[in-house]
Amino acid sequence: MLFIALISFVLAIPIFAKKISATVFSRITAITFIYAAVLSWNSLYYFPLNQGGIGIYSGLFHVSTITLGFQILLLIVGAMLLFGWGPVLQQNVLPTQITKVGIEKSLNTNPNFININTINEYSLLILFSVLGSCLLIASYNFVSMYMSIELQSFAAYILCTLYRHSQSATAAGLKYFLLGSLASSIILLGTAVIYASTGITNFEDLAALVSVTDSSNSFVTISIAGGILLIGIGYIFKVGAAPLYNWSPDVYDGVPTIITSWVSTMPKIGILVFLLNLSFIATGYNIDWNMIPSILNESFSPYAKPFQTLLLISSVLSFLVGSIVGLSQVRIKRLLTFSTINHVGFLLLALSVSSEESIEGFIFYLIQYSITNVNTFITILAFGYITKGILQGKGNVREFTLLEDLKGQFYKNPLLVMSFAINLFSMTGIPPLMGFFAKQMVLYSVSYNYSYVAIIAILTSVISASYYLKIVQLMFFNKENAQTGISNEENPSDQPLITTMHSSVISVLTLVITLYLFDPSILLNACHLLSLSLFTS
Repeated sequence: MLFIALISFVLAIPIFAKKISATVFSRITAITFIYAAVLSWNSLYYFPLNQGGIGIYSGLFHVSTITLGFQILLLIVGAMLLFGWGPVLQQNVLPTQITKVGIEKSLNTNPNFININTINEYSLLILFSVLGSCLLIASYNFVSMYMSIELQSFAAYILCTLYRHSQSATAAGLKYFLLGSLASSIILLGTAVIYASTGITNFEDLAALVSVTDSSNSFVTISIAGGILLIGIGYIFKVGAAPLYNWSPDVYDGVPTIITSWVSTMPKIGILVFLLNLSFIATGYNIDWNMIPSILNESFSPYAKPFQTLLLISSVLSFLVGSIVGLSQVRIKRLLTFSTINHVGFLLLALSVSSEESIEGFIFYLIQYSITNVNTFITILAFGYITKGILQGKGNVREFTLLEDLKGQFYKNPLLVMSFAINLFSMTGIPPLMGFFAKQMVLYSVSYNYSYVAIIAILTSVISASYYLKIVQLMFFNKENAQTGISNEENPSDQPLITTMHSSVISVLTLVITLYLFDPSILLNACHLLSLSLFTS
């Protein structure tokens, strides 16, 4: 479905670019994602999927319950992001009243939004990105894996540089491209090492070889372990986990917020799910998970030890960096970047154990992280749309960039601030919100194996709560609002408003986070069944 939509957009955009607005293309793309999610949902009832899945295209891809489940999540999240990026409406201005002067005013009011949505190729790049992520989730061969990650990455590179009039966005996109290419080179090197020693590129064949090879000193063993380790380093680099995180604060802060909301969420889903598949390859599918607490040191194969150790070390460092370094941040997106690093630490911690409970916690945590992160950035966008702009450069950028910009927002936009506060409390892990149960599931699942890491995770979560509460304090208890920039209050007609669709997305996501406790069985059962499908296949 996505491939058909991609081909259709390639043909339609050059022909209808002047007749159909970019916003319409975005809406069509979002509807396509919803339709593709429905098709994936219907495919879940195909019986062979529960028997280990189905290999397609000569084993290049593998369709199973777990791959379809995460593809549904990816498509739904992508549709929500696109629906939340609708056009900014002008108060008291009807479509028939829009003139050349009005258009110029709109561009000066919020070109960060409007300029991007006047680029018709924008939807095409989004399709490339989602298609690459979906293919990466289903990849079952090193060749398809590398092609998928490059398809996803190149789309993200171009998205980061769409706002060509911003020097910071251009610099961030260039940095993202150079360092992302370095990570891709490391992944390719790891693949070459494995292929040179085994002649195998298919994951199933490699897992079978791992399960029957006993010698821990053989050349093949060392090569496979080293290759998997290099691939893991490359993907940790791309996901922005510590210690390979230096690129992410600059990139996420430099690009427009609407781009940050995409690149900080969508690529991570595909990469983290692939790391889940890679963790099973590394362990050879033959570990008695019930025996892990007692014979942890003996149960892991020589292939698993380097990879699991890499995930564990990266997890601990992500906890420390995400919480401690985040305390000193004064820019909103940089602070949220370090918050993301902290959350990625929880996900990597669950993968480092790879038990049934930890994988269930991983799935649940990834779902809640996607929901919370999308809602957070869409809410930040809404702040910029319905309040005065922050003057940057020639006054043609409207964004909330500093924490000081959030001062006293509760007295201007109480409902929006309440939604934002709920997101922050969920990220902190305050009960009974969704984020609390996600952290609880991960910490409980690893407490038997890595109790000391669980303690570090709890302590760093307490530390990170301080900068979340700092934001809440600025919004609720500080009436003094930052007076930087130019106010639109003198010209009410220039005051931008968010669309009904944008506000609806915020409302739905906030209700999901808040009301999860009243009916958690649907989501919990889905996570449990997905985790079981990995161990019963």
